[in-house]
Amino acid sequence: MEQLAILIVDDEKAARYGMRKVLAQLGPELIEAADGREALETIQRERPDLVFMDINMPGMNGMAALEKIVALDNPPLVVMVTAYGSEKIAVEAMKRGAYDYLAKPYELDELRMVAAHALEKIVLQRENERLRSELLARDRYGEMIGTCEPMQRVFELIEKVAQSDVPVLITGESGTGKEMVAREIHRRGSRERKPFVSVNCAAIPENLIESELFGHEKGAFTGAVTRREGKFEVADRGTLFLDEIGDMAPGTQAKVLRILEEQRFERLGGTETICVDVRLISATNQDLEQKIKNGTFREELYYRLKVVDINLPPLRLRSEDMVPLVQAFVQEFGAKHRRPMTDIAPETLKVLIEYPWPGNVRQLRNVIEKCVVLTDSPVLMPEHLPAEVKGPHIGPAKPWTYEPGASFAEAKKQMVQEFETELITSKLAENRGNVSRTAAALKLLRQSLQQKLRELGINADEFRR
Repeated sequence: MEQLAILIVDDEKAARYGMRKVLAQLGPELIEAADGREALETIQRERPDLVFMDINMPGMNGMAALEKIVALDNPPLVVMVTAYGSEKIAVEAMKRGAYDYLAKPYELDELRMVAAHALEKIVLQRENERLRSELLARDRYGEMIGTCEPMQRVFELIEKVAQSDVPVLITGESGTGKEMVAREIHRRGSRERKPFVSVNCAAIPENLIESELFGHEKGAFTGAVTRREGKFEVADRGTLFLDEIGDMAPGTQAKVLRILEEQRFERLGGTETICVDVRLISATNQDLEQKIKNGTFREELYYRLKVVDINLPPLRLRSEDMVPLVQAFVQEFGAKHRRPMTDIAPETLKVLIEYPWPGNVRQLRNVIEKCVVLTDSPVLMPEHLPAEVKGPHIGPAKPWTYEPGASFAEAKKQMVQEFETELITSKLAENRGNVSRTAAALKLLRQSLQQKLRELGINADEFRR
């Protein structure tokens, strides 16, 4: 472990010498400064971990220096040293960001104890940051995060299809991250240096979607004052991502099918045949097979789009991923908005896992950003969460338990297993042990539910009685 450094700031040389003799016993590197201004320069140059600073100094005093120190990026911990009877000033310094204070004349053991506790806190913070970084590195796949079995299967599919040009259909509820999957496929494929063009089919009016996709010639329709390239042209030799393709009108579906078959088309109002080389990735949160039965989606197009199908699980079935997701969002938004939040309380994790998250990862991301912006605490507590997340939801209200002395990873695993067992057994009971109906209720593949039943040691036959 790297050696820690302490900066001693006092205008009296004898005071610095006395403090130095005691602190040297703890083993850190020791640096000195004679006033607040010199202390600031030393901090920016030497980056000490801990500062002992006298309040009463000529020139820039300790309070003025403290205000500037805490405004720095990654400031050191600061212990203020004050004359006897000035404790009120020291308490005010702590309100402004000081870690602790000492009142002169102090006992040598008191100085040693305050310094030892501060150095221990610094070591623990660095170890936590290192562990969080390692955890996020293990959990990440590109820009995506996931350790649960369904997400690991998604990552495996991305890896397999990325180097090919086969069409991919990404399915899943709204907010599960379908565009992120599409971008990751593009980024890992041979077209990564070519355009990635995204079109939300649900956001474009039906009378404009064909112009958006295929382009138009000047005068093709009222308002077409110039020629315009469509998204298929823009995405030539790259990837075109058609999001919410289930909302595409049947007439447009026929033209997309033709492009997939022939790799050529004409702009609206034009006669020139345009050849393109486009990899098509599409996504939907709708049941396209039901839409085929209803006559609102072309069966031929469905099978051309679904050469490979990647299904994203809803967040409520990704309990194992809640910790790395929340940690990633807390770090992202803490840095973005310069807020102090850095950690999550275990009881907050329980609430987050039990909430069903109808908006999935997108909703979780928005909730965490709101909490980070509106909260001054360094730890995310249940009371910081929005009312709808703290309200009644799936899962019993009893507290979770785990083995005394368990590590964080072991405790998390036990808590997740308990949650999964309660959720799955309740659904099995509702469906009288019918695995197919239970899988449908949980929006899982039947094989995935069977695998989970084996992992948790649940016998579905017991629920058929």
